[in-house]
Amino acid sequence: MARVISVFLPLWPTDRLRRQADDTAPSPDAPLILAGRVGSRRVVTAADRIAQQQGLHIGMPVSKAQALVPGLQVLPASPDDDAASLERLALWVLQRFSPIVAVDPPDGIVIDSTGADHLHGGEAAMLEALIGRLMMSGVTARAAIAETWGAAHALARHGPDPLHVAEPGTAETLLARLPLEALRLPLATLASLRTLGFACIADLLHQPRAPLTRRFGPDLCRRLDQALGHVAEPIEPLRPTELVEVRRSFAEPIAAAETIARYIGKLVIQLCAALEERGLGARRLDLLCWRVDAHVQTVRVGLAKPQRDPQRLTRLLCEKIETISPGFGIEILSLTAVMVESLEARQVASSLLETTAPDLSGLVDVLANRVGARGVYRMAPVASDVPERSVTRVAPLSDPVGVGWPDHWPRPARLLPWPEPIETVALLPDHPPVWIAWRGVRRKVARADGPERVFGEWWKRDAELIAVRDYFCIEDEAGERYWVFRAGDGENAGTGSHHWFLHGVFG
Repeated sequence: MARVISVFLPLWPTDRLRRQADDTAPSPDAPLILAGRVGSRRVVTAADRIAQQQGLHIGMPVSKAQALVPGLQVLPASPDDDAASLERLALWVLQRFSPIVAVDPPDGIVIDSTGADHLHGGEAAMLEALIGRLMMSGVTARAAIAETWGAAHALARHGPDPLHVAEPGTAETLLARLPLEALRLPLATLASLRTLGFACIADLLHQPRAPLTRRFGPDLCRRLDQALGHVAEPIEPLRPTELVEVRRSFAEPIAAAETIARYIGKLVIQLCAALEERGLGARRLDLLCWRVDAHVQTVRVGLAKPQRDPQRLTRLLCEKIETISPGFGIEILSLTAVMVESLEARQVASSLLETTAPDLSGLVDVLANRVGARGVYRMAPVASDVPERSVTRVAPLSDPVGVGWPDHWPRPARLLPWPEPIETVALLPDHPPVWIAWRGVRRKVARADGPERVFGEWWKRDAELIAVRDYFCIEDEAGERYWVFRAGDGENAGTGSHHWFLHGVFG
């Protein structure tokens, strides 16, 4: 089932200007509008949030806006620059989130997330990651996921929530309460509909189609059917000229997995030759399969480091063939390197002279394309005495961070994400527990070592100014070893609650 994301950028022109890193960038504290011409009138074409809060709006005469808001920043509108910048943003989304991305001018991006959401932890996680990255870059955004472009477009712009994930089969119910503007109709058509008493989409859903078509033309019913999924609305993927792309068209559609695999191999060889000419290696590949019914099946594979080895790339792509539904046949195959990096040829080490370093990138690529890039990582140390803050996730092939864990006391093989409370009996202030009860199981302590005192990071939080933990390595009668601690020094209540916690398990 197709799933579409519509991203709405309500303040895109002003956000774009504020993100400029030069002297021409407008002040972030003063209200900002963009001025353009409609006929002979000079009107507001865009206004930032501060200007809108002071009563300014699109279509207002610029002279009136300047009279209402002293100190107003007025810059000339540049629709061409806005469109070019929006396309660059869409390319950024294409490289990081989904193989099928298109510009939805003048203030939006549309994404076909079918088959790509699992790589980001699901639809909701993908949506939050996308909007979070945009917000951190200074771009105001709203977004919605639905079964059609029209429904997602309507919910992103007119829905009650800034982020909305529509359940399958709920498009009609959700659209019914939205205004007519959500259907992407011309202003003249909207004005005529309101004159006739239509106020929201629900008023149109059960109206006879013939009178509406005679009165307003085919666009009204077409937009309504597109939003409800009765008429297809394909997304034409963004493919800038700088992307390295190869494609193959077929006189007769193909459908067999073996045939698809054979032509994938041929496309990969062509792509690798094109990459070699430019001195590049692929970091992310998109395979688009255009079916005869106008649907597009996508396959995306990522690589831990730049590659142009035809065998490796073919193997990764062919592992995904089972996810392709050819339908009545595929008439076009397109393979694109959406993310590339420099990759120069280098001499391979000879085993007679030196030992070749092991290359784990092939294993990382296989695992990452099966479970998602976020599911493959390694742990690296961080300079912190607090155990849960002393580790972080890094890319599996990243360089060493240059620090290590403390080695004066043993550390458990498995550190819990957060300490879990336990029941215990111990003699204060320095004795280990006699027994512990963790997750409903009581264990008698046979041996123990400690305490190891860990102090709080007082320079980060005032609450940790005198906080301490006393850690013990304990072993139960079955030989299982655990890492437990008492919050506090056992004497002063200000140093901690004196409750006990289990923080890790030894191998």
